[in-house]
Amino acid sequence: MSDVDPPDWALPSWDAMPADPADRADRLRPVGPGSTGTSGDPGLGRPPAAPGTSGVRILGVSDVTRAIRGAVRSDPRLADLWVEGEIGRVTVSSAGHAYFALKDERNQLQCVWFRDQRVRSAFEAQAGLRIVAHGRIDLFEPQGALQLYVESIQPAGLGDLTLRFEALKARLATEGLFDGTRKRPLPTRPATIAVITSPTGAVWKDICHVLGRRWPLTRVVLVAAQVQGEAAPKSLVAAFRKVERHAAERVAAGHPDEAPVVTILARGGGSLEDLWAFNDEAVVRAVVAHTLPVVCGVGHEADVTLADFAADVRAPTPSAAAEVVVPDRAESLAAIRAAGRRLDAGATGRLDSVAREVVAERRALDRLSPLAQLASARERVGLLLDRGTRAIIAALGTRRTATERLAVRVGPTLPARLARERGRLERADALDPSAIRRVAAARASLGTAAAALAVLGPQATLDRGYSIVRRADDARIVRDPVDAPPGTRLALRVARGDLPATADDR
Repeated sequence: MSDVDPPDWALPSWDAMPADPADRADRLRPVGPGSTGTSGDPGLGRPPAAPGTSGVRILGVSDVTRAIRGAVRSDPRLADLWVEGEIGRVTVSSAGHAYFALKDERNQLQCVWFRDQRVRSAFEAQAGLRIVAHGRIDLFEPQGALQLYVESIQPAGLGDLTLRFEALKARLATEGLFDGTRKRPLPTRPATIAVITSPTGAVWKDICHVLGRRWPLTRVVLVAAQVQGEAAPKSLVAAFRKVERHAAERVAAGHPDEAPVVTILARGGGSLEDLWAFNDEAVVRAVVAHTLPVVCGVGHEADVTLADFAADVRAPTPSAAAEVVVPDRAESLAAIRAAGRRLDAGATGRLDSVAREVVAERRALDRLSPLAQLASARERVGLLLDRGTRAIIAALGTRRTATERLAVRVGPTLPARLARERGRLERADALDPSAIRRVAAARASLGTAAAALAVLGPQATLDRGYSIVRRADDARIVRDPVDAPPGTRLALRVARGDLPATADDR
C-alpha cells in the first residue's frame, strides 16, 4: 500500500468515489462469503473497489456496540476484577442505584452500583474516598458506555483479610443466607434466653445487668464459648448445638418454660482480626441453621461481621442485643397502667349507661305496676261516676220540669176523665150472663187444649223416662251414633235435670 492509500477501515475520500450512482451502488453492495476485496483479504464482505478507491463496509451503531460487548464479555480478566481508585461525584437515583466514576491521575472509569448490592455493604460510596471496587466490566449498549458494575467496595489498603471478608460475603449472599425473607421474628416476652459468649469477659455481666434491669422475669442460660482465636469458630458452632440440645431436653422433660426461645451471640469490640471468628463460614452457617431466633451483638456499632448479616436481628453492641430481646418493664408497666385506666373509664361509662337504662326501665315498670294501674282505674271511675251523677241529676231535673209542666196542663181535666173512666168500669161490671157463659166455655176449651199439649210436649216425654242426648261442645242433639264417636263428651237431659256422660267404644 502506498503512502497515499487510506487504510482498509477508512472511508474513501469523496473525490475518489465514482460519479455514476449505479457504479457507486455496485461498489457498496456486499459480496458473499469467500469473496475478496481489493486487498485480497477473504471474508471481509467488501465488493471489488474501483481503480483509485478502497473497499468499504458500513456497520450500524448497534453492530459496533454488540461487537464491543462480545469482546468485553469474552475476556475473563474483565468478568471478575478488583479496581482501586478515587471516587468522583456520586449520584444516587430514585431507585437507589449509585453512579460514580473511579479515577486516577490520568483516566477514569464509570461505575454502576445497584441498590441490592449497595444496601448490603458496610461502606457507602463518598466523593474523594479511595476505594477498592469488586465487580465486572460490561457495555451499556443504549449509550455505548463501558462501565464497571460494582458488587462491593471497601476502603483501599485494608489487606487480604478484608478481601477474604468481601469474597466470602458475596458467595454466601449468593446462596441466600443473608436474605431478609428468612429472618424470624423475636418472641415478645421470652421466659428463657440463651447467651453464647465468654464467661470471663465484661459482656456477660453487661447482658445480665441489662436483662435484670429491663425484665427480671427472664431466666438466662449461659453457654460458654471461645470468642477469639483459632479454636473460636469450632467452639461457637458447638455452643449453638448445646443450646438446641438443652431446649429439646427441657421440652422433653415437661418444662417448656425452661427451654430457651431466643439466642444472643455476643462479644466485645476489637480489631478485624479479633472478630474474625464471627466471619468464619461454619459459624455463619450455624447461625442460619439454628432452630431459635438469633440476635447478634458483636463488637461496637462500627464493627460488622458476617454473623450480623446471618442473624435474625443485628444489634450494635452486646448491651443493645440484651435490650432487643426483652421488653422494658417500665414501659410495660406504663402500658398496663394506661390499659387499666382505659378499662376503668370504659367500665365506669358502661355502668353509668346501664344505670340510666335501669332507671328508665324502673320508671316504665312503675307506670305498668298493678297499683299504678288500679290507682289510674280508680281515678277514671271517679271521673266517670261524677259525670254520670251530674248527667242523672240533670236528666231528673229536666224530667221534673217536664212533669210539672204536664201537671199544669193536665190538672184541670183530670177529675172529669177519672169520673168518665169510673163510669165505664161500673158499666163493665154489669155484663149480661151470656158473656159470662162465653167466657167460661172459652176457659174450658183452653184447659182442654193445654192438657193435650202437655201430653205431647217434651217434658211429658222426659217424665216417662226418656232423655235428650246432646254433645257438650256444641249442644247439638245426637240422633246417630256416628255423631258421637268414642271419647265425645255428652250432656243427658232428663226430667229433673242434666247428667254428664262420655261416649265409649261400645
